[in-house]
Order: sequence, then structure tokens, then C-alpha cells
Amino acid sequence: MENIVIIPTYNEKENIGQLIDIIFAQYNNFHILVIDDGSPDQTAVLVKERQVKYTGKLFLEERKGKLGLGTAYIHGFKWALKRGYQYIFEMDADFSHNPKDLQRLYEACSTGGADVAVGSRYVKGGGTINWPRNRIMLSKGGSLYTRIITWMPVKDTTAGFVCYSREVLESLNLDQIQFLGYAFQIEMKFAAWKLGFKIKEVPIIFEDRKFGVSKMHKGIVKEGIWGVLKLRWQSLFKDYRNRVKNSGIADYAAVGQSEQVLAKTK
Repeated sequence: MENIVIIPTYNEKENIGQLIDIIFAQYNNFHILVIDDGSPDQTAVLVKERQVKYTGKLFLEERKGKLGLGTAYIHGFKWALKRGYQYIFEMDADFSHNPKDLQRLYEACSTGGADVAVGSRYVKGGGTINWPRNRIMLSKGGSLYTRIITWMPVKDTTAGFVCYSREVLESLNLDQIQFLGYAFQIEMKFAAWKLGFKIKEVPIIFEDRKFGVSKMHKGIVKEGIWGVLKLRWQSLFKDYRNRVKNSGIADYAAVGQSEQVLAKTK
């Protein structure tokens, strides 16, 4: 079964079309799922236009309002698991993640022995381009803070360019993931690590967006600081393991069936 790249969007009309074209121009074994949170700039319209060209490979899930990065990815994970994808990727829409690196993350999991491959800015060979100094300090400091508090052996804990094997996401109780912002990225890695999965960091060059507006704000920083402490405390008694295999997938399927029934009755 093909791999799938999940891309959450909110006002990414300057980027999403070109990103989709580049990914499909390079890879035949990747599908794309865009999850758009009601972008007023018509991001979803651009995706729909390209669905005609990339039939059966490009998918769109539209949600009403900004519901958070974490809920978008959880929605996407359940969607992808239900459809049998083997390797499931997270990726930003703004070209801060180079599409050419998708293959390297895939190889780290498919042949390199990793269960989770993280596109890392902070391992040898990784780095950043055109990123403000204060953002670099905040990001590096946050990752160091997270490692100290959680003991998790990952240098780029907030990285949002990730490949998960199907086994990892099936083993996690995705409904136990509670954070919505960038702390979501920390919690997903932490949960996988707590369950004993192997995480491998793959060096990437992260480039700041050229178009559109950054989604970073003070609330995200606050969530990261207090969230990590909460994460460590709850880890003493919280179990991320999915005790009922495919329960999350079944729940997702049930929701989809209910929506179809409602649509028919209207």
C-alpha cells in the first residue's frame, strides 16, 4: 500500500498547489491528504482543482474553523489507518520542509530499522535557513528543556516533519493525545518512545516560510512550557497503549457511516 503525507492547512493558498505538484512530480508511491480548517483564502478550492489531475492520489478533508494542529493530525492518522497506509507522514504546507526529504524519512523506517523517523534540525547535518535568531533560540531551548524534563532521547522534540510506521499509530491510543498546538509534536514522540518504539532522527535543513503568515503565537509557547511538565507528571500513571486494536479506526469508520446516513436523509 502507498505512503501518505498529511498536510494541515489554514490560509496556505500561496504554497499548497505548488507543494502538491512537487511531491507528485517526484514520487509515485506517495498519496497526499490535505486537512483544511476552513481557510478563508480558498486553500481548499485550489486542492479541489488539483484533485481532478491527481484522481485517487490527492484527498481533502474540510473542517469548519481552526480546530488545532493536533486534532488535524489525529483526524488524518485515523483516516489513513482506516485505508491501510503503511507509512504515514506529517509535513508543513509552507515549504519549511523540503519535499525531497520525504524519501529519506521513508527509508529510515522502511529499511533503516526505525519505527518513527524525525526530520531533525539539531543533529549533525541538520540546520535552519532564514530563521530569526530568537526563533532558533526558542526552538533549541524548548527541545533541551523537553529532554531534561522527559528524558526522551530526541534532539528536535518539536519537529513537525515525521514518518510513522503503521504499527506505531495502531499501537497508540490516539484519543489519549491531549495537546493541540506544537506540544502535540512532543507528546506524539513521547508516547511512541514510552511504548518502546525506535525513533531515528534524520538531518534536514529547515527553511523559514517565504509566503503566508507564521502560526506561532504566545499561547503555543505557554502550552509547550507547561505541557511538558504536565506530560512528565502524567507519564507516571498514564498509559498510551491502544488496548483494543483498531478501536480508533473503528470509531472513525462509525463517524463516517453516521455522516453518510445523515446526508441521505437531508
